[in-house]
Amino acid sequence: MTKVAFRTNIPFFDRETFLTPFDKIFDQLVEAQYPEVVKSVGLKPYGNAAYPKVNVYEYEDKIGIVAEIPGLNKKQLNVEVEEGILTISGDKHGSLIEDEGAKVIRKELKQSSFRRSFELGELLDGDNIVANFKDGILSVSIPKTESEKPKKTYVKIS
Repeated sequence: MTKVAFRTNIPFFDRETFLTPFDKIFDQLVEAQYPEVVKSVGLKPYGNAAYPKVNVYEYEDKIGIVAEIPGLNKKQLNVEVEEGILTISGDKHGSLIEDEGAKVIRKELKQSSFRRSFELGELLDGDNIVANFKDGILSVSIPKTESEKPKKTYVKIS
């Protein structure tokens, strides 16, 4: 087997640095053209605002949301419902320890606040939500409301 190596004079840049300006433009276009998507989804669908990353599951009696939020404890995390909007938020400031004598070569871990919201709608019970946080995984269980069965009336034919 022969190894082939070549060099180019193109400077190295990472994918995120290159694509971030395009993501911002795309987000602005989507938000301007389809504002109802941003409102109903609760985030900019393709942007960096989607943190924490989540999986959403539908069960017969509930909706489950699982979010990865490493490096935080329960005190740095908040889950609340206001006017039909479920919001997961937290603060990562001070959660990372940096050595003051060291020169940063690459910095990917962010120290910032985050907020992610989901519109619950009429079919979910925002008053009885249960959340559990363990080992950096937040699990939120949102029960479905009991839908009223259509009232059936028999009309007597004369």
